[in-house]
Amino acid sequence: MARGPQRERGKDREERDSEFSDKLVHINRVAKVVKGGKRFGFAALVVVGDLKGRVGFGHGKAREVPEAIRKATEGAKRNLLRVPLRDARTLHHDSVGRHGSGKVILRSAPAGTGIIAGGAMRAVFEMVGVHDIVAKSMGSTNPYNVVRATFDALKAQENPRGVAARRNKKVSDIVARRRDGSSVAEAGADV
Repeated sequence: MARGPQRERGKDREERDSEFSDKLVHINRVAKVVKGGKRFGFAALVVVGDLKGRVGFGHGKAREVPEAIRKATEGAKRNLLRVPLRDARTLHHDSVGRHGSGKVILRSAPAGTGIIAGGAMRAVFEMVGVHDIVAKSMGSTNPYNVVRATFDALKAQENPRGVAARRNKKVSDIVARRRDGSSVAEAGADV
């Protein structure tokens, strides 16, 4: 009788795995010098996401490329981050992230802008499901640092509902503010 639940658990795992798509960001060949010559291995950096706001990254090392990618994908699925998206297409607000000597700036963008970002950041945004964003990477160009800095910036993203609850305000008060401090209603009355 134990076979039924185990089979169902495996089915649940397959469904969960099928909802994620993955993207190989970087593959690196590393050599270990041994007595008879060199032993080559591969290190892979993979980003996985469900294209609806959940994303993770993983690093895997193995003697063969497919095995390294598989390990990295499993690691990425273990540490997922949920990112709140505005209108399921962009970020709620601008943010800055750093890791090591890498620094990234993420800015929300109007509809139709597209993903304006470099290679490693572009992979992260595609897996999150962001369609409109402007991003700039400064400092380190190492893909590991860029991906980690991007995740640092995405962790700083907050939902207006959470901000309103923390400040004891209405969501409309938080969202309706413009950069100059006046609300949208006041701006409409001036016209």
